[in-house]
Parts: sequence; C-alpha cells; structure tokens
Amino acid sequence: MITIGVLGLQGAIEEHLNQIDSAGAQALIVKKPSQLSEIDGLIIPGGESTTMRKLMDRYGFMGPIKTFFDQKKPIFGTCAGMVLAANRLSGDEKAYLELMDISVKRNGFGRQRDSFEANLSINGMEEPFKAVFIRAPYAVGAGVDVEILAEYDNKVVAARQEHVLVSAFHPELTGDDRFMRLFIDMVKASLKEADLKIG
Repeated sequence: MITIGVLGLQGAIEEHLNQIDSAGAQALIVKKPSQLSEIDGLIIPGGESTTMRKLMDRYGFMGPIKTFFDQKKPIFGTCAGMVLAANRLSGDEKAYLELMDISVKRNGFGRQRDSFEANLSINGMEEPFKAVFIRAPYAVGAGVDVEILAEYDNKVVAARQEHVLVSAFHPELTGDDRFMRLFIDMVKASLKEADLKIG
C-alpha cells in the first residue's frame, strides 16, 4: 500500500491524515527526518510558514526534504506548504525549499478575517472544487514548466511542476478528496517510474 506522510511539525495535520485514509492510502505523521525513508509522498500542510520554517530548521528537515525531492518523490504543499515550496517569495523574504518555479506572495488574500470560500474551476476536473482560503498565499508568477491548475481573481492558486503539487487553499478541510486522489496518482506514477528504472 502507498504510504503518504504529513509533515507533523505544525498546522492542519489531522485533516490530511483523515483524507489520506479515506482515499485508500496509508497515512504517517512525519516528525523526524529519518521517517522520510518510510513514505512514498510527502504533504507539507498549511500553518504559519515562518514558524514551520523555523521548526524545519530546528529539527533538521531542510536537507532531507531536498533529497526526497531530488529522488523524484512527490510533494504536495498546501497553503503555507505552497509558500515553503516556492522558488521565490515576493518582497525581501528569502525562499526556503525552492521546489517549484513560482513566485509566491504570503497572505496574498489578506489576514484571517479575510478568509473565504470559492468554487474553482480546476484544470483536469469536470466539476468545480469548493476551495477554503485561510490567510492564503497566491503565485504572482510561474515558470514555463509549471502547469497552472487553477486561478482565482486572475491569481494562481493551484499548480503542478513535475512531481510537486501546490494549492493556496485547504483541500483537506472539505469532503472533496479529488486533490488527494490527484496527489496519490502522482505518487503511483513515481513508483511505477522507479520500478522501471530498477527493472
């Protein structure tokens, strides 16, 4: 069975675990870098990106997550996870993991009181997706190799580049698991590719 880890330092962890379970994969809370070897895909959940970055530094996650990325294992960043995955941040802030060729504005849609829901048209999904935005970022720019999956108010809010998926919103807070299934399909594809290389 596929095992998907959720970085368990801060943020919306439990909701992701429940959605992984309901989508038929095995879920694991990742609290130590050594656990990355036990999983096939990693979710970096929403939370407070500055705090998460400090905790990732404290517990030594940066190098191991970069290695996980270099091994072509899929990574899904939601909300703060999108901020941490970006190659560039607007303003003077330094980017952190630099996994996707996007430029992200933190809290782009405003603070907590500006949270909202919206029905989004998602590239590759037939029905609209009800997205929950909480202190949400958005991408102000994306490289040519980035597939834009959704925009809201002419701002990029979901995208994919090779084995990295990001969303500015929180798909785990809805009963709609289509984003989780999309990520699981990416994990299955990466495992198949790895098998072909071994074979």
